This record gives sequence, structure tokens and C-alpha cells, in this order.
Amino acid sequence: MEKNFKTQDILTQQYGFTEADFTQIKEHGISLEKIEAELLLFQSGIPKIFLERPATNNDGIIKLNEKEFQQQADYFNRKKGSLKLKKFVPASGAASRMFKFLNEFLNEFDHENETINAYINRKEDKNLSVFLAGIEKFPFYEEIKTRLKELCSDYYTLEAHEKSYRFIQLMLDAAHFDYANKPKGTLAFHKYQSHIATPVEEHMNECAFYASSNSISHLHFTISENHEDSFRNIIAKVKDQVELKSGTKTSVSFSYQYKSTDTIAVDLKNKPFRNDKGELVFRPGGHGALINNLNELEADVIFIKNIDNVIQNHIQEIILYKKGLAGILLHLQAEIHQILRSIDEKKVNEKDIERILEFMTQKLNIVVLEDFFTYTQENKIDYIKNKLNRPIRVCGMVKNEGEPGGGPFWVRSYKGTVSLQIVESSQVDIQNTKQVDILAHATHFNPVDLVCATKNYKGKKFDLFQFIDTSTGFIVHKNSKGKELKGYELPGLWNGAMARWITIFVEVPLVTFNPVKTVNDLLKPAHQHQYEN
Repeated sequence: MEKNFKTQDILTQQYGFTEADFTQIKEHGISLEKIEAELLLFQSGIPKIFLERPATNNDGIIKLNEKEFQQQADYFNRKKGSLKLKKFVPASGAASRMFKFLNEFLNEFDHENETINAYINRKEDKNLSVFLAGIEKFPFYEEIKTRLKELCSDYYTLEAHEKSYRFIQLMLDAAHFDYANKPKGTLAFHKYQSHIATPVEEHMNECAFYASSNSISHLHFTISENHEDSFRNIIAKVKDQVELKSGTKTSVSFSYQYKSTDTIAVDLKNKPFRNDKGELVFRPGGHGALINNLNELEADVIFIKNIDNVIQNHIQEIILYKKGLAGILLHLQAEIHQILRSIDEKKVNEKDIERILEFMTQKLNIVVLEDFFTYTQENKIDYIKNKLNRPIRVCGMVKNEGEPGGGPFWVRSYKGTVSLQIVESSQVDIQNTKQVDILAHATHFNPVDLVCATKNYKGKKFDLFQFIDTSTGFIVHKNSKGKELKGYELPGLWNGAMARWITIFVEVPLVTFNPVKTVNDLLKPAHQHQYEN
């Protein structure tokens, strides 16, 4: 309590906080210590990640052939009957980025004085050109066109460019389809002969085929509370058909991003940013906040995948590689748990330590401290136990084809320890030419394709907060009603939030990575119906 009062005094004296501010903070469920720590971060800045080198095949990334993947998948299939499996899908984000270029078109198009073609030429807007060329192939085309005909009595007399303009208007209009403000998970992604499928349905399909045991699959979405009904409505509509097709019962659960993980915003002078009413402004802490949600899941194996990374074709290949990653996880976990049990039973001698070190360095990519060999046997065993008694993640990595986002690297911490990490470009010092060169030579990309084990060798859940690198968050620049502000995003879920996990990178084929970052991605073959499913 004394510490709390001390923090309150600091916030009052240094930042001008009022009683109303403290009431607002309390209602948000945020501790004063957290507020103070974030304000100090804005002042001191967040240190950049130091890259040693890119992780590559045979240097941090495992490369298996299809037969080896099948062997790992078969191992998983043999073991899964005694395990509870769960799929975890972050799905709270709105689809605003998907339709960004279309919103810009509506805002900047001079409807009275130019044609759409003139706009495309003026703005050199290739995205809009692609969208219009493929418009009839979008899964939502027929529904929007039908509504447009109902609303426009003169539809059949309109010129083609006017129909296109009104189509886009209707699609994004808040009073009608409002696509840019809906969660991606609830949008029409795939057109089948019998129906239109959303990402929610496709994740249910996938989950039934690779994240199920004993004919039950468990799927967990993190969502915004105000969109829960739309998710539930989709699930209620498709659940019976998914279960019939897969022969698997599907259990779907939800959680929200906790308001207590929101972070305080500041102005450009690092003073608390206030809205028009003089209130403090809090922003969502980014996907790193979901470590709270992941920490509460009860499962032996957890598959993690982004909401927009679904596929209409080649689902059998997706199943093979997801199961293969899980097989690798279970193989390594079995050996780790055996070592830890032997330590508990005091059955580890000096010769065993040599074998364990080889396993740690060759199979788990753990870089052992140089002075380890000067330790006493007891301290060596303590060190080994500390390194092995951690959550495990096996991460699929695809070959780098220029996609924006993070990648796998060997990273050196400020303490001098070297480890495998997923790093975003924004975490790297772009003023340092050597660091930029290492970043540019990345051979692989992070598609967010993880299989995780969050229980220890005694079957108890790890406290995942103990394995976060709190120094790896992000400071972002944003705008609120014309005023610039700075926000803090927590260490990313698969970046700093998992920094101290045992990390294994495995190359997976590009067919497993089919994100929909813009609406035009729905025109790619992975999202267009190719054969009877």
C-alpha cells in the first residue's frame, strides 16, 4: 500500500495526475506501477534488438523432406489420444487495412468531374485496378450486387464506372455492409458451390482435422466483446455441417483482450495525452496482450494461427505440416521431460551432462554460456534445469518472398546471451548499416504458424508471464483527431512475449501461408475455388 501511495505521489508531482485520473485508471483495471513504468519507457526509449545473423537452414532452421514430415505427423497421431489439443486464433482485429485503398478511393475520388479510370491514372492506383478487374470473383460480389439493385431503381441504366463506384460505397457504408469495420473473421472469404465461407468456418474445418483428439476439437478465438454475437451466429449456422463432414465434435470458446492490458498514450513531449474532455487516453496493447489469454488456456498442445491465414484448396497439405510440427514438438518435449525427471531423481552424472549439452545445442539451439564448463556439477545441473524447464514452441517458417513482417534471427541480448527469436523490422536499428544488412539477408519469414506446449514435466501449467522479455515492446506514432500521440505496444505475442521459451524453427512450404492482408489477396489461387471439396 505504501508503494502505491509513493507511485501516486510521483504521478501527481511529475505528470500532473488528478483524482479524476486515478479514478479512471482504477476503473480500467490498471496498476499505478504499470502506468509509471510505461511513462518511463517513453522517456528512456526502447532499446533496439541486436541481430547476430539470420537463422537459416541448418543454422537455426530445421528442413525436413515430405517423408520426414509424414513420420512426425504419424508420431503425433499415435500420441494425441492422451492429449487435450486446442487451436488459438487471435481474431479481434477489424478489417480496416483490408479495405484501406478503397476507403482512400472514396475519400479522394472526384465523383462529379472524373471517371474511375482517370482516378486510377491520376493516383497510379494499381490496387483499385486489380480490384475492379476481378470484382466478379470476390465471394461477396453477388450479395452486394443484389442489394445494390434493390437500392438503385436506375441500376440498369448506370454506366459501368458508376456501378463500380456505388458497389464500393455500399460495401463500406456503415449503414449497409460496413466491411472495413467488421472483424476479418466474419467476412466472406471463400465461395463454394453450396455456400460462402468465412475465416471462422475455415478455422473450424482445419481445427477438426489437425487439432482434434478422441473425436473432439477445441477452438479458441480472442475477439472484441461487441462482436461476439456475429461470431456465435456464424458458428451456430455452420457447426452441424463441419461436424458432419469431419466426424468430429467442435467446441468453440472465446476470450477478450483485457482492458487492463491497455497502455497509456503520451504527447510528443512524453506527457500524458488527453482527449477533448481532458481525460487520459489508453490504447490497446497490441497482440502481445494476448499472452494473458494464452496463459489461461488449459491444453497439452496449442496450435496458433492468424485469423486471415486460411485456405480454400490443398487443405490436406496444411494438415500434414501442422501435424508434422506437432510431432516435432512432442518428440523434443518427451526428451526434455525425461532429462528433467532424471534431475529430480538425482540420476544425472558428469557423463550425462555431456550428452544433455549435445541435445541442448544440437536439437534445441540453446547457446550455452562459455563459463558453464567452470561450474561445479551441481551448478551445471541447475543451469540445465533452468534452460529446459520452459514452455516450448515449434514455429513454421516459410521462405522469404518479400512479405512485410517478422523473421527468424539469432539475437544477442544486452546480457550477452544468444538465442533464436522472431524479430520485426521495427525492432532493428535502421541507422546501423551492419544490422540492416543482416535484416536484408533473412532467408525466411514468420507466417505465425506455431505449435506450443505450455505445461511443465509435472503436468502443471507454466506461468507464461515469467518468460516475457519486457524490454522488447514497441513505441508507435499515431494520430487522434489531428493531434499526434505516441503509444506503447506490449512485446509481441510471438516476439518478446515468448522470448524466453525453448524455440524451434522449421521450414514449411509456402502453400501453408495464405494471408489476406488486402481484399485483393482473395483473388489469389489459394482463395479461389479450384475443385470439389
